[in-house]
Amino acid sequence: MSELDSIDLRILDLLQQDGRLTMTELGERVGLSTSPCSQRVKRLEAQGVITGYHARVSPAALGKNLLVFVEITLAQKSEQIFKKVRDELQNMPEVLECHLISGSFDYLVKARLAGMSEYRHLLGSILQQMPVPAQSNSYVVMEEVKESFVVPVDRGRGRARGAGSGQPLA
Repeated sequence: MSELDSIDLRILDLLQQDGRLTMTELGERVGLSTSPCSQRVKRLEAQGVITGYHARVSPAALGKNLLVFVEITLAQKSEQIFKKVRDELQNMPEVLECHLISGSFDYLVKARLAGMSEYRHLLGSILQQMPVPAQSNSYVVMEEVKESFVVPVDRGRGRARGAGSGQPLA
């Protein structure tokens, strides 16, 4: 993978803010014509730096108003057990995120659901699918204060500035 220069970083910053920018608009914002800008984006995609483009959908519009985090603690741990847990949780569409972590529990699961009865069913399914006995602690979100999918772009001189901030590139 080639090193990212300041234009690559600006492209990443802008596309994270608005993945629907045309190559012409993106090029104008980073100071390139359409063709070189498009080539850079294609290179970033080919290198796996840009991993996809997604539509953000309102959970409320789909009736998924309940956001829950679940800590899972396994009674035993091994690479084989971790693989089985990974395989099971990846196949549960309600599970938005799952992280194997260090600390006082093993997994942190984020799920988006319609209500508590759906959550009770999901929790039962999760615990039933564990390859070893497991304990759980649940946290129901009362208010979503901040959620972002933007990875801060470090340009070597502090935090990246947001797209359209009017600030010059560092």
